[in-house]
Amino acid sequence: MPSKLRVRRAAASDLDDLVALEQCSFSSDRLSRAQYRRHLDSDSALVLVASSGDRHCLGNAVLFFRKGSAVARLYSLATQPMARGQGVGAALLEAVAAAARRRGSHALRLEVRTDNAAAIALYEREGFRRIGRYVRYYQDGADAWRYEKSLD
Repeated sequence: MPSKLRVRRAAASDLDDLVALEQCSFSSDRLSRAQYRRHLDSDSALVLVASSGDRHCLGNAVLFFRKGSAVARLYSLATQPMARGQGVGAALLEAVAAAARRRGSHALRLEVRTDNAAAIALYEREGFRRIGRYVRYYQDGADAWRYEKSLD
């Protein structure tokens, strides 16, 4: 894990880094600058950034909350290519779970491409269990697994 890894709420000053990470991490289904801007100011969304030293954005997570629901949704998790396999994703998942608990959520759900073996391994290591499949879920027609983690 990078030394002194810090996970914090993203700010408007992180917008360029968030968009750049989105571009290098995903080939489709990307969040736009306008969407990030909206999520940064939303009561129903939380954007987190992992940083270390002079590396201001090693990874990020986007978490959604729905009024009246005890289930939070991890919408996106991304890590800089040079920081993958160093604990950034795990640190973000830990922070996401803590934030969801603080908001009263009892479970955390996410979708992941069925062909994303690294992300699937991370989620399963972190206690997520597979609960379903969505056929042709992504923009490019790829299927998704649905995962859930109890926060109780």
